Amino acid sequence: MLTAISRSGASMSDTSTSSGYVRRLRPWDAALIVVGGLIGGGIFLNPYIAAGRTESGMALLLVWVGAGILTLIGALCYAELGARRPHAGGSYVYLRDAFGPLAGFLFGWTMLLVIYSGSSAAVATIFASYAAAVFGLPTAMITPLAAGALAFVALINLFGLKLGAQVHNLFTLLKLLAVAVLVVCGLFLAGAGGKDVLAPDPAFADVGFMGAALPVLFAYSGFTYLNNLAGEVAEPQRTLPRALFIGMVLVIAAYALVNLAYLAVLGHNGLAASHTPAADVMQRVFGSAGAKVMAIGIAISTLGFCNITLVSGARVLQVMGNDGLFFRSVARLHPVHRTPNVALLLLSGWAIVLVLSGSYGQLLDYATFGDWLACAVGVATLFWYRRREGDQASFRVPGYPVLPLIFIGTVGLVVVQSLQASPKNTGIGLLIMAAGVPVYLVWRRLFSRVTS
Repeated sequence: MLTAISRSGASMSDTSTSSGYVRRLRPWDAALIVVGGLIGGGIFLNPYIAAGRTESGMALLLVWVGAGILTLIGALCYAELGARRPHAGGSYVYLRDAFGPLAGFLFGWTMLLVIYSGSSAAVATIFASYAAAVFGLPTAMITPLAAGALAFVALINLFGLKLGAQVHNLFTLLKLLAVAVLVVCGLFLAGAGGKDVLAPDPAFADVGFMGAALPVLFAYSGFTYLNNLAGEVAEPQRTLPRALFIGMVLVIAAYALVNLAYLAVLGHNGLAASHTPAADVMQRVFGSAGAKVMAIGIAISTLGFCNITLVSGARVLQVMGNDGLFFRSVARLHPVHRTPNVALLLLSGWAIVLVLSGSYGQLLDYATFGDWLACAVGVATLFWYRRREGDQASFRVPGYPVLPLIFIGTVGLVVVQSLQASPKNTGIGLLIMAAGVPVYLVWRRLFSRVTS
């Protein structure tokens, strides 16, 4: 599958680009960014929702693997997009190129207000909750801990992507270690074993792939973050496709094994009833000490997710500023570290405001589906690039146009089902996105230099 990658990426292998970014991310760094952007707190906390919507352990595993394969298709599409446009900005750049500056602005607008900032605020609060539990801190410390975590992540990345990547690699390796410990404990130390783990459970009814996949797809959100950092990836046309493929395969395998460990220890019925399955598994094996160890692993995992979300989102804002679709000051790169520090501080600051206000959870409910909607529209830009530039690309999606259409159609069904299941929250999310249209029109009237 990866033989479509050619040596044509050599022209982009220089250490710097015309945008001012420095290409310092190696293939290993890029692959860990993919893993870190996907594995946050979801796999440790919320598999019970999918378990409650499936009739057996086998059906549950098929949902997780099926959703992973769907995400892999999206990642392969983004691999071609990244190979065609190996620059900072990711989805914003693709939407701007294919559908015009308004489409790009609406993505950046929603990303800043709710998607990236809201998810960072929510996950930082999960980090603070587990950290407070581990160290016996009062619940009143959760909010300042969450704000401090976001400030810490921003501070690290002000001094260059190399340091930020090293810290992110450490976080990702530690979270993979937590996954490995959980799997080993579940399958070998406390596993029930036998085929009964995957047998049908009469207490639950199968509601179909789509109904069970909704919470699972949220755990796979984040595969597009690497594309936002494409301007800092060495040999991007070679590295981006390989990193996206390798990272996705690792995550799919990790998610399947973790769910198998949950089922082995808790059973399908027990998993559906457990809101903290990872801690419950470790509690069964090692008692309270095991639960505390897993709490530390979850805290590290969530902190790593916040790191990559803020770093990648800052690159989108920087490119928007450079295009004249946001404040010019946001477009500035630090003269020494070549990092978009103003954009990073803005996004991190807004996430901290959401933490302090306590409104991040509501905003996240309104716009979580918007992340996948943006992914589907981003994949749709592939058809525009193919018509305009043909098949001449260092990497091409296998099975085109069938696989991109499968991805777009499936995500479209998810969005429709979200509208039916939660019309109020989804409708408000759409209103937040639509509110960007008058803001864009006013911006164009006030500022003349807008890239078309």
